[in-house]
Amino acid sequence: MARKLSNFLCFAVYSANLAFGRAYKPILDKVGLSYTQYIALVALAEEDDQTVGALGEKLFLESNTLTPLLKKLETTGYIRRQRDPADERQVRISLTPAGRRLVDKDLGAPLVGAIGLGDEFPAVQKTVTRLRDNLLRATKTGSEKR
Repeated sequence: MARKLSNFLCFAVYSANLAFGRAYKPILDKVGLSYTQYIALVALAEEDDQTVGALGEKLFLESNTLTPLLKKLETTGYIRRQRDPADERQVRISLTPAGRRLVDKDLGAPLVGAIGLGDEFPAVQKTVTRLRDNLLRATKTGSEKR
């Protein structure tokens, strides 16, 4: 029997991610942000004054992807980057007042209805998070065996 793409969980998650990107694009275009820039700002609003490394871990991004993104956010006035006085090798990231105001607008609010999960939302979010964590754990264990 031939495999069907619609039966692949990985494709369902991948295509849902693409759909989220399309849904966010017109909202974020109005404020000149990419989705990745937006989630970086949201992560900083949740916990300000993080190191670049800590933020990268939280967002699952490598520093070679994160650094240019942060430079652009600094240029636009949404974040401040500064060397950690206690450890000059570390760069700390903080929201500026303009960055805080932007996050406080809750740009994703219009999408809540579009998601269409209603009361199922918490359970779906928890399940997807567990799926991600299980895969990360399995791939970490697999790479440690090599």
